[in-house]
Amino acid sequence: MRAKLLNDSFFRLQTIFNHLVDNDRSTRILINMIDNLHDDSLSELLKAVSDTTRRSLLTKLCQQGTCRVTDLAQYYDMSLNAVSKHIKILEKAGLVTRKTIGRTHWIDADLDQVSVMENWFYELKSIWELRLDKLNDILKNGDNEND
Repeated sequence: MRAKLLNDSFFRLQTIFNHLVDNDRSTRILINMIDNLHDDSLSELLKAVSDTTRRSLLTKLCQQGTCRVTDLAQYYDMSLNAVSKHIKILEKAGLVTRKTIGRTHWIDADLDQVSVMENWFYELKSIWELRLDKLNDILKNGDNEND
């Protein structure tokens, strides 16, 4: 019973907080984020960079430039086929490009798609900054708007 009362009180406080600190700009940003929630490119990017091996492959490509798949595979304790599968996921996300010359596959980093992720994180950060700024104003000045 006490836990339910505490949970209800927390929910009410959270609702009041949300009401006080939300404003039109954060609402617009949130609506834009929700509209882009089903953006497959963002999902593919987040999936691609969620794995440490893929992040490592991407880092090596950025540091060393264009590499053969076989050259990249030597850094990992896994089969060439496994490294190739990781590269295919990075390709699908648009983070690397593959150029085939004869039987040799050359892989290069292509970070143009990173802006999609940057924009999403920027919008997410913006919402919290706006809310925290508003909360700071309320704590300093009181909520004069609702008096």
